[in-house]
This record gives sequence, structure tokens and C-alpha cells, in this order.
Amino acid sequence: MPSTSIRHFEYDEAARILSVWFVASGRRYDYRDVPPDVAGDFRRAFSKGRFFNARIRDRYPFVRVREERNNPPPPPLPAQSRGASQ
Repeated sequence: MPSTSIRHFEYDEAARILSVWFVASGRRYDYRDVPPDVAGDFRRAFSKGRFFNARIRDRYPFVRVREERNNPPPPPLPAQSRGASQ
């Protein structure tokens, strides 16, 4: 199911950084010190926005990342059927 709030996300396990692009603003935020199990649960969550609000937002330090004009954010998450694995 496509998210109405999370456009795209990536996780760097070595650095423990979860990068999240938001639909409304198009902005990217990097959340630091996110454990691999939380990132994995986020990847598998049916509702990315609900999971983000409950388990990531306000729990991990973050920074806003300014995108360069020649390096636009990634495309939106693909639509998925209920129960499909990522």
C-alpha cells in the first residue's frame, strides 16, 4: 500500500541512519541511531506513516538534509498489495 505521508526511505545499517522523504514537503530527514530491527519493522509495516509516528518520530535524533537541485529525491514507493513482502 502506498503511503500518503512517506514518499521514500532508505536505511544504512552500518551507519544506523534511516533517511526518510516526506510526501507533503518533499524534504528528506536523516534519523540517527535507528536500530536495524526498528528499520526492518518499518520496512515491513503496512502503514508506514502510522509506524513512523509511533516508533520513530520524536524517538531518534534527526537532521534535515538539503537536496541539491541536480539530485532530486527518489521516486515514490511503489504500490503494493496487502500482505506483500518487501
